[in-house]
Amino acid sequence: MDEKQLTLSELLKPVTRLNSEVEQLFSLAKNKNNLILDELTTIKAKLYKIRQDILLGLNPLQRIHLVRQAQRPTTLDYIQFIMDEWIEIHGDRVGADDPALVGGIARLNQKPLVFIGHQRGKNTKDNVVRNFGMPSPGGYRKALRLMQHANRFNLPIITFIDTPGAWAGIEAEQFGQGEAIAVNLREMFGFKVPIICTIIGEGGSGGALGIGIGDVVLMLEYAVYTVATPEACAAILWKDSKQSPKAAEALKITSQDLYALGVIDQIIPEPPGGSQNNPSKAAEILKTYLYQVLNNLEFLSDYDIEENRYTKFRNLGDCYED
Repeated sequence: MDEKQLTLSELLKPVTRLNSEVEQLFSLAKNKNNLILDELTTIKAKLYKIRQDILLGLNPLQRIHLVRQAQRPTTLDYIQFIMDEWIEIHGDRVGADDPALVGGIARLNQKPLVFIGHQRGKNTKDNVVRNFGMPSPGGYRKALRLMQHANRFNLPIITFIDTPGAWAGIEAEQFGQGEAIAVNLREMFGFKVPIICTIIGEGGSGGALGIGIGDVVLMLEYAVYTVATPEACAAILWKDSKQSPKAAEALKITSQDLYALGVIDQIIPEPPGGSQNNPSKAAEILKTYLYQVLNNLEFLSDYDIEENRYTKFRNLGDCYED
């Protein structure tokens, strides 16, 4: 099998197996032989370095496999670690409360704000309840309701993006999925309060953009942000899902690619091995960046916030020829 077609679990399998065996030897040698313990510690450090090198060399499709891992922190995980206090608010006030999109009011270092984010499940049962993090029209209308509340009471808005895309079911279309996302895009450009968007996992298509119009767009190191999943892109262009690695390369979905293109404003480093290896540390790092950006934005006038946001997105996609 071509190395580029290996999944993340296949790449890490030998390292994971060896690390497990080293852990077993640790338990057997504990308090018995310091020389053996020193050797095992050295081996464990080497395995850790190998794992890091593998992660640094992931191709775009393998990064998607990484951010789809169930252990990766979700919006509510970050909220619990980052916020001093918070309360979730439910319902869109027209009859729906979509669990795939959560939001509420919180304090970050005593600064009051409104938070919104996609919410994936941690297991199959939870994912069914959360619809695998794919919001319905009610979810985007709930987000709009919260953002309008923030704008009315002059509260900054922080969004966390982590979805393969908006729900594409027949019922979603019947209840106005496209309209709900479009209204959010229009309204977010006109809000007079700071908006900070962070891509924490998989940011897919219009489902991500529905809460993705911000003054500053942050992106975690291993996260991905794409107009369509590589699988969908390959099916559309080549009628062959085996072309997914080629599609992933062409789509420019990694944080490094998107920073170079000016789509995002800052790459947030993740703990060694990715956020799923140390969620509390990942949240600590993200909290520092969010607080810094909030402090920078709070001194801007309403006019400057609207004008800068408009200019930022109008400049996306500029092409210059030599």
